[in-house]
Amino acid sequence: MNRTFSTEEIQLIAEEIIKKAPTKTLCFYGEMGAGKTTLIKAIVKQLGCIGDTSSPTFGIVNEYQNTANETLAYHFDFYRLEDEMEALDIGVEDYFYANKWVFIEWPEKISSFLPEDATNIKLEVISPTERKISF
Repeated sequence: MNRTFSTEEIQLIAEEIIKKAPTKTLCFYGEMGAGKTTLIKAIVKQLGCIGDTSSPTFGIVNEYQNTANETLAYHFDFYRLEDEMEALDIGVEDYFYANKWVFIEWPEKISSFLPEDATNIKLEVISPTERKISF
């Protein structure tokens, strides 16, 4: 997928990602403010998450559940990571193999530990209301 979209189309893009992503581990690349967290929130909503979604910048990982209180996804934000070994300390590899959706912001911070089959999603800012997505 390689296309430009407006902020109003984000739920459609989220739905398309769920349908077309070859794996459940999604790595989101893009500059600060590119919309990584916003897109992940839209995907989690499409998956049927209940409750609030937010970037786990300070906690590193958030867990999202469905109405049956089952875990749907894990959302990582490695922006503040200073050493990729910190990711091992929180057991990141266990999350990768839990057969759940895994969303990773700033995956370049843990490049040594990413699964080989992870789906890379790149977001680029075109304008304040437009983004380009490719994966």
